[in-house]
Amino acid sequence: MQFSPTAPAVAVFLALLAATPPSAPTAEAVAPSPGSEVLSYTTEWRFIHAGNARLTWSPDGDGFAARLHLESAGMVSSFYKIDDDYASLLDRQLCAVSLSLRSSEGGRRHETSVTFDAARHRASYRDRDLVKNVTITHETDLQPCAQDVVGALYALRRLRLDPGRSAEIPVSDGKKAVNAKVEAQERETVKLASGTYKTIRYEAFVFNNVLFRRKGRLFVWITDDDRRLPVQIRIHMPFYVGTVTLQLEKASKT
Repeated sequence: MQFSPTAPAVAVFLALLAATPPSAPTAEAVAPSPGSEVLSYTTEWRFIHAGNARLTWSPDGDGFAARLHLESAGMVSSFYKIDDDYASLLDRQLCAVSLSLRSSEGGRRHETSVTFDAARHRASYRDRDLVKNVTITHETDLQPCAQDVVGALYALRRLRLDPGRSAEIPVSDGKKAVNAKVEAQERETVKLASGTYKTIRYEAFVFNNVLFRRKGRLFVWITDDDRRLPVQIRIHMPFYVGTVTLQLEKASKT
């Protein structure tokens, strides 16, 4: 896979905490999913502003819709422009129904779609390279109530997973389905331009040949209150890539 400075930010949202609520007694439900919400983030890479992300959640028919727009900014755009749109549909239990991704990254242009068949426990993946005019299809076995990796962030927010506790989580991006570990580590106070937040820091073990082959560590800070806002996301990659941090700039209702 071709690397770009902001690619880890994409991986954060597409790999991030695909957290199906586990049945383990250590996880306590906090609140239902928000009725509608827009979360805006700034992305920092090597201490420069590298991009912006906007995550939208809203009711859709008998379920929910999650949408993510990710774009590079500033100096990064001058040598590797990114403009990605991701959308997923989930049922009332937050089980994935479908997802689509239209990506424009440097000279690459792709259209990707995944259909999750709950009855067959299968995911059907289709990716079209718009530059080379090549299409790849693939099918993957799924666990019951599989989560797409963006919409599943909201499932994690519904849980009270306190420090010292962890959960095994079914994760699928349409190409691969795994059980990934999410671990609640520490309570921390996070100071951002948008405010000061009391949070719990979680680590999601999705890299290092789990969901992604690339080496890395993924952390997310979620407020320790009823809103359960994901205010900071950070991915540590090898030194030649560095660290990418997403920080909440604004949270609003639609």
